[in-house]
Amino acid sequence: MSGLALPMMPEVDVLPPPLERPDQSAILGTYARVPLTMVGGQGSELIADTGRRYLDFTSGIAVNALGYGDPGLQAALRDAAMGLVHVSNLFRTEPAESLAEWLVAHSFASRVFFCNSGAEANEGAFKFARRWARVAGGPAKHEIVALRGSFHGRLFASLAATDRPRYRAPFRPLAGGVTIVERDVDQLAATLTAENTAALILEPVQGEGGVRVCDVGFLRELRILTRERGIALILDEVQCGLGRTGWLFAYERAGIEPDLLTLAKPLAGGLPMGAVLLTAEIAAAIEPGDHGTTFGGGPLVSTVARYVVERLADPALLDAVREHGVWMHQELARLAADSPHVRGVRGVGLIWGIDVAMRAALVVDAVRDLGLLILTAGDHTIRLLPPLTITRADLARGLETLRTVLT
Repeated sequence: MSGLALPMMPEVDVLPPPLERPDQSAILGTYARVPLTMVGGQGSELIADTGRRYLDFTSGIAVNALGYGDPGLQAALRDAAMGLVHVSNLFRTEPAESLAEWLVAHSFASRVFFCNSGAEANEGAFKFARRWARVAGGPAKHEIVALRGSFHGRLFASLAATDRPRYRAPFRPLAGGVTIVERDVDQLAATLTAENTAALILEPVQGEGGVRVCDVGFLRELRILTRERGIALILDEVQCGLGRTGWLFAYERAGIEPDLLTLAKPLAGGLPMGAVLLTAEIAAAIEPGDHGTTFGGGPLVSTVARYVVERLADPALLDAVREHGVWMHQELARLAADSPHVRGVRGVGLIWGIDVAMRAALVVDAVRDLGLLILTAGDHTIRLLPPLTITRADLARGLETLRTVLT
């Protein structure tokens, strides 16, 4: 296996020394943070406390879809801060009602549940699916099925549906009644039963699992199968939804509709917010007290989210994401042909994975030295998640940096 020779950096761009060791921070060390302190951002760039700018192909792990310093987002935040921040879900607020009505009008759904994160959204979707299935088929109809390579969160039920052994092992026993099955229609057909299966959950594009794009035909077959057997189809679009694929919702690309959809990451422009969208049939099974959230759908985050979703639904922005995706495919295919380090590329819109011959973390470190921020998606896959508002010039600049390292 080949290693990477790190290019020399200009003297003016020397990285700052580490500011802290993990044991010197008051923050619990659940993340291996790099020795950078970010203090600002503009467009598609993050700015460190040294003044150095980094072209950001991470978008806060798919959160900052509008990049940095968006004037409309800043105005929405200011306006929201002048009103109610929190009143609890004992009362209605206009921002939450308005946002829910917008999401219903632009999707398959009849009802919306707001929470604070993607993992919470998936946990809620599991509960809603099981509640509906119990009404429809009795206590035996409770199994949740997920796909090989899935990532649905790190809470107990969502972790049980996440195919990452090193995340799962320290916390066994995990929540019961959850099974992970290969991404194969025949194996799924043998596993999914009308008597025992409450729901199938999958990501239309597996992000953490290597940026694996589910084939349109595969998604359509699973939609038919789940409908025939009375099984709820949950689509996890926490990372790939809200414009990331070039469609407002990733399921639109396949021409199908789920029974439940989970959203989070870019939903409130960086404020913590998740959502579960439900059909009328699923929603009819839910009763007061079945689930709850103290902060979910608060007026401040809902006000900001309404601005964000309207921006992300802009046909011009979605057209640009799709066009960027076609261009990215061409450029990454050229890179793969030119580089002995690249084994394959996958993606759609502005979510891309590149399989590399060395550890992906080496590539992340090397391009960061040159001013580009990227992510991993497994030990040998790097992941690109630039802001959806990025320019073609910035995309080209970032891919040129990748080319410098990988060739």
